[in-house]
Parts: sequence; structure tokens; C-alpha cells
Amino acid sequence: MSSPSSSSSDGMEGDMIGAFQAEYEEGLATLSQKKKRQRPWSPLLPTCRLQPHRAVDHMAQETTGSNGAAAADVEMVEVNELRRRSKAGDRARRDGEGAVPAEEEEAVSVERAFADQRVPSWREQLTVRAFVVSFFLAVMFSVIVMKLNLTIGVIPSLNVSAGLLSFFFVRLWTGALDKVGLLRQPFTRQENTVIQTCVVAAYGIAFSGGFGNYLLAMSDRIASQSTEANDPQNIKNPQLLWIIGFLLVVSFIGLFGLVPLRKTMIIDYKLTYPSGTATAYLINGFHTPHGAKIAGKQVKKLGQFFGLSFFWGFFQWFYTATDSCGFQKFPSLGLQAFNNRFYFDFSPTYVGVAMICPHIVNVSVLLGAILSWGIMWPLIAKKRGDWFSAELADGNLHGMQGYRVFIAIAVILGDGLYNFLKMLFLTVRSLRSQHKKSNASTLPVSDDETGNSVAPVSYDEERRTELFLKDQIPWYIAYGGYAVVAAISIGTVPQIFPQLKWYQILVAYIVAPVLAFCNAYGTGLTDWSLVTTYGKLAIFAFGAWTGASHGGVLAGLAACGVMMNIVSTAADLMQDFKTGYLTLASPRSMFISQVIGTAMGCVIAPCVFWLFYKAFDNIGISGSEYPAPNAAIFRSIAILGVDGFSSLPKNCLTLCGIFFAAAIVINLVRDMVPKKVSGFIPIPMAMAIPFYLGAYFAIDMFVGTVILFIWQKLDRANADTFAPAVASGMICGDGLWVLPQSVLALAKVNPPICMKFLSRAVNDKVDVFISNLS
Repeated sequence: MSSPSSSSSDGMEGDMIGAFQAEYEEGLATLSQKKKRQRPWSPLLPTCRLQPHRAVDHMAQETTGSNGAAAADVEMVEVNELRRRSKAGDRARRDGEGAVPAEEEEAVSVERAFADQRVPSWREQLTVRAFVVSFFLAVMFSVIVMKLNLTIGVIPSLNVSAGLLSFFFVRLWTGALDKVGLLRQPFTRQENTVIQTCVVAAYGIAFSGGFGNYLLAMSDRIASQSTEANDPQNIKNPQLLWIIGFLLVVSFIGLFGLVPLRKTMIIDYKLTYPSGTATAYLINGFHTPHGAKIAGKQVKKLGQFFGLSFFWGFFQWFYTATDSCGFQKFPSLGLQAFNNRFYFDFSPTYVGVAMICPHIVNVSVLLGAILSWGIMWPLIAKKRGDWFSAELADGNLHGMQGYRVFIAIAVILGDGLYNFLKMLFLTVRSLRSQHKKSNASTLPVSDDETGNSVAPVSYDEERRTELFLKDQIPWYIAYGGYAVVAAISIGTVPQIFPQLKWYQILVAYIVAPVLAFCNAYGTGLTDWSLVTTYGKLAIFAFGAWTGASHGGVLAGLAACGVMMNIVSTAADLMQDFKTGYLTLASPRSMFISQVIGTAMGCVIAPCVFWLFYKAFDNIGISGSEYPAPNAAIFRSIAILGVDGFSSLPKNCLTLCGIFFAAAIVINLVRDMVPKKVSGFIPIPMAMAIPFYLGAYFAIDMFVGTVILFIWQKLDRANADTFAPAVASGMICGDGLWVLPQSVLALAKVNPPICMKFLSRAVNDKVDVFISNLS
């Protein structure tokens, strides 16, 4: 599964992926041209959307002999050089230059490098240690994703740290057993792939479970921010048991929907799944001696910044007696800018996120903050009393908050609609092309149908195809599993949400496989997963179907959850199949690992959310530590779907139309101009994020992108090797501090100091007041 990316909006995530891929290809081009200074190969080189990755068991050796280590680093170019030559050979075949000589094929083959290693059976790939390590890493990353979900809603790729730590801990495990002579099974790349799949599937539920969007949007905390649809039939407050039950009945059905098409998607159509491919190459690289050495240095760097970030969170806590205290409320750009939410809040998390995201994403976020909080909102605020009542609170959706939320929604919907139509067009065009090539009238749907597959043209492809088709998943497991889980869900979900009728869920499950296929196919072509776009379409469709008087808001949000889970898990599973295909991991082990990881996530993520929800009573409140911006946006979309445009404040619809059209035009221009130019055009989805939240995290992210930019200019090779590890350490350390912080909050242990910043005039009044008291 790929990184949960994002609630970070699917359009923005696609641009992240494109930028990462461009940088990766630039690195390969550098090698192929053999410039004077070769960049050392890095298992953590930013690639697409996920960067799986591993650590080593020879940590001590990496800290000694800097010259030797440098030499080892340079030797790492051989893996990428092989890949470059492999691509060259493929191009030669496509150009009709004949077959690659046997000796050259042997040189470029990845699988020949592992020919002396026995491929474990699918049962041997599913080890107890793999799932023990997966469980603990799933807890850790679920906490991190939950925090990001409830703060800014931007989820970067955490596969870097997940892969590194999983590899590191299993190597520690196997190393300890080997020393005492108890090691019976070595750590293989197939087991590595199983762990990666399980961990990412588990913490992915922290995003697709809706804790920062549709699920929290059902609560009275979010409903109280609007005067519409805040009656009991449109409100359902979170409770741990029903959340776990809901996720268990809707999260698995997507795993069965596309299983019969795995041969079609991976072998027949040869979809690239860029993230899955990048994951596989990196896993293969980590299981070479040189790859392990580089990974060890990256783990060490990650650990250093993890410790610094965790300690900084602990230090800051002492000064946060109330929400308005502490370093996170430091008016670094002045008090007037602070009142418009422009300030640096000293968050390692946001700085780390920026070091993972491409520069254009971070700059787009800052431009959106300047456009909204620097220009638009101050101008609209001057219309108070004309466009909206002067008596309305700042957070009322009929006042200023309405403009912030609905204009942001317009940009998000415009971006999402454009990308949805774009993916639909690309999918239809590619399917027609495949149909013409194969001259087939039907779509092969199982491993039992050989179809019109192209015969393997290389040793690697022959070997991978052989093992991929060896461990089949019977068709009756796929179809039967889908039918059984759907039946259980149809009977259970209406008990949790009476507003959503059984026949509506049945319709959703009839339509879902088609949408899941479109999303999985589009992901295979471009790495863009439009999960939240399908969820928003479900909100409109099922909300309008149910109607405002019958709880349409809650029904739309619940249907959004059903659709998002199906579409997300289906695409993620196909991505995992691609990774398994390239690492010789069995499809059965991939499927079982995904199921186990999903089951873990269905329990872990709600428990983590419940810890947040009980520890912090301001979750979902604008301006608080955990504003959960997507929750208010998703509920506003649901209200819009059942009430129409009557809920919008004056002139808001006109502004929404302008920004909706602008989002489409900007995306169209980005696709029409050359890539060198499009890289400088801002991303609408990224610009919309600060419209509701404020500019504070945009300042943090801009600081992070400036740090990375300078680092890359000074030493590009070092930055490419260690920046992802540094960023992951900052995110993980600050994210994990939330655990002890939550425990302290539940124990009613409050910070002892309030550090607050006042203007000179206010400070004089405070001094006078204090002197009078004394």
C-alpha cells in the first residue's frame, strides 16, 4: 500500500509523486551520462510516493573508516547503473534492434543477483517476527498519521521511516538469534515486502478511516459550528466500539474486489504502479551488502533527529498552560501578522513534511496562505455588516468562516473534478489501446485464463511471471469473500447509521468495483489515487438521495466512508501486488499481509483516535491545537449536497464559481505547458489547504523547503541521501511526543508555565493591573 497520502488531497499528492519521480529519473540520467562526480546510490532517494527502505545490522562498522565508507557509497552506483542499462536494453528491443546478448542480459538482470538465494514459500514469508514488528510500527505510525490528520490534514509519505525501522528491527532480531545459534530462517526481501505491506496497510486506516474528515465531521463538535443540519438525526458522536465495528465491516471488501484482475493489471497490461515499482527496487537494493551500509547511516541520522524532535516537544510542553501559550504562538512576524495567522510555530513536524514534499507544493501552500489570509480575508472582513451580519462570530458559516470553508471547497472540488475526468480519460484511452493490441473481446479475470499475454522477453520477467502465477488466489475466495463481506456490511451498517438504508449500501457495493477498478488502473498509470474525490462524490450522491429531512448529511458522510475504504484498499492492494511481483513475494503472502495489516489498523487507529479525542477536548475547533480542517470541509460539503446553495453567505457563490473555474484552468495549463514550465505553476489543491487553517504551517513548510533547497545546492548527493531520513526523524519524534502528552492530559497534569506575547500597550495595562493587585 502506498502512503496514505494524503487527505493531503489527491491532486496535490499526484504532483508530489511527479516531482519525486522527476528527481529520481534525474539521478539515473546523471549516472548514465557518467558525469565527473557520481552521486552515491541511496535507498532513500525520493521516488514517487513511497520510499520503502531498510536499515542494517552492521551499525558499528559504518561509524568507522570514513574513507572506506565513502568508497562503499560510491560503489552503490552499480545498482542504479544496472537499472539504467536494463532500461537501455528495453529501449533497444522496442526499437527493433534485436535481442540483448546473453552476456549483457546477465549483467543487467536483477534476479540473477539473487539467483543463489532460495525463494521461500508463501507460508515461510509470513513469519511471526514480521507481524510482531509490524504491530509495533503500526502503532507508532498510526499516532503520527493521526496527529497530521487532526492538524493540517497533509500526510506525507512515511514509507521511508517505516521501511527503515522495519528492516532495522528485524535485523536486530535475527542478529541476536544468530549470535546464540538460534536463527533458523534468514531475513529475506520477500519477508521485507510482507512487513512493508502490513505496516502501511495498518497505519493507512488512520487516514482512510476518516478520523480527520468524514467520521469526525459527524460529531456535534463540528455540527455546532453551523446552524444547518445540527439536529440529532444528522449527528453521531464518536464512540470506540461502533467505530471499530464500522471499519471492520467496510475496510475488507475492497481487498476482494480486484483480486481476480491482478494478472490482467500486472502482467497483461504491465501497469507500472510507480510507487510499487520504486518500493520493489529499493527493497531489492537494501538486501545487497552495499545497500545495507547506506541504510545504516540513514537509520542513524533518523535516530538523531528523532531524539532532538522528541526532546523539543517535551521542552515546549512546559510553556503551554493554555492554547494561547507557548512557542507555537510566537509572533515571529509581528503581532499584526500573528492576528492574521502568519507566524512560525516551531513545529518539527511541518518542517519535516516540507523536506519530503516537492518545493512547488510548499511554495503553493505559502502562495495560498498569502492570497487568502494576506489579501482576501482582510478585504472580505471589511464587508462585515454588508455581506454578512456584524454580530456573527468569526467561526460562523454564515459569516467569515463561510467564505473560508466554501471557497476552499470550490478549489478542492475544481481540482478533484479535473483530475477525475483526466484519469477517466487516460483509463479509457489506455484500455482501448490494450484492447486493440490484444484483439480480445473480453477482459481476462483470473489466473486460470492465459488471455493474450505477451511472452516474457527477459530472464527477470520470466522468473517473476513464473512465481507470480505460482501461488494463485482461487476465484471463489475473491468473489465469495466480496459477497460475504458485502452481505455482512449491508446488514450491519444500517444498524450503525439508520439514516443509510440497506438498499443504498447495496447500490454502493454494486458501483464500487467499477470505481475501484478506475482508481486502481489510474494509479497504475500515473500513481494518482483519487480516493477523497470518490468520497466527496458519494457525499453528494447519497446525501441528496436521502434528503435533508431524513438525515442526509449523516447518510452522505457514512456513504463517503464506505466508498473511500473500498476504493483505497483496492488500489493499495494492486500496488502491493506490483511490489511483490518485482521482489518475488507471493501474491498469497501479499494478500494475507494486507488482510492482517488492515485488521490491525481497524483496531489500532480507532484506539489512537480515542486517545486523542478524550485527551484533547478542542479537537475540530478552529484555532485550536487540533483543528481537523477536513472535518469541517467534509461536513460543509454534505450540507451543500442536501441544502443546496441557500446556505452560502452573500456573494460567496460567485467567489466559489470563480475559484472553481480557476482551479480547472490552472490544472489545464499545468498539463498543457512543458514540464519545465509546469514545475513553476502553483498547485490549486495545495493552495486551498491554508484557506481554512491559516498561514502558520505554510511558514513552517516554507522554512523546511528553504533548508532543503540550500542543502541541495551545497551538497546534492548528501541531501538526496539523508534528507528523507532527517525529515522522517523530525516527524516521528514530534509525532510520538503526542503519546506522553496525551497521557499527561488524561491524568490532569497541566504544564506549569504560560509563555504569552503581548503588545506594549496591553503589557502596560497588565503591569498596572498587577501592581494594583499587590
